[in-house]
Amino acid sequence: MLLEGFIAAAAAGAGAIIQAAGTDAWNGIRGTVARLIGRGETGREQAELERLDRTRAVLEAAQDGEESERVRIAQVAAWQTRLETLLEGLPEAEQAQVVAELEALVAQAAAARTTDTVHNDFRGATFTHSQVQGSGTMTVTNNLNK
Repeated sequence: MLLEGFIAAAAAGAGAIIQAAGTDAWNGIRGTVARLIGRGETGREQAELERLDRTRAVLEAAQDGEESERVRIAQVAAWQTRLETLLEGLPEAEQAQVVAELEALVAQAAAARTTDTVHNDFRGATFTHSQVQGSGTMTVTNNLNK
């Protein structure tokens, strides 16, 4: 497989790992990544689980804003490098299998992102001293003038 294919697969896989940290999909993604990198070796899988847990802790500890973005970028780069190294060290037949597994991992992470969306429609409602509470990315639009 071409080097560009490895880089693309590794980059997408790394992005999926980091995006899944802190979501409901984390445990599934975490186990899949550990098995993928561990290649059937229990000790290696356990080491990867620990590495993934450290990654999640670093991401959660990062402050909002620029620091958070810097930490996310660094973690994606670190996991991309790990995945590229894994792919480069495998026989050609296994490389294709791992690329397919990374594609499935990306799809799994993407599916988890789409289920985290909540939409509330308050057309015609009247609120006095109201509060909106939530987490993640929220968009609040005032449609009173429509």
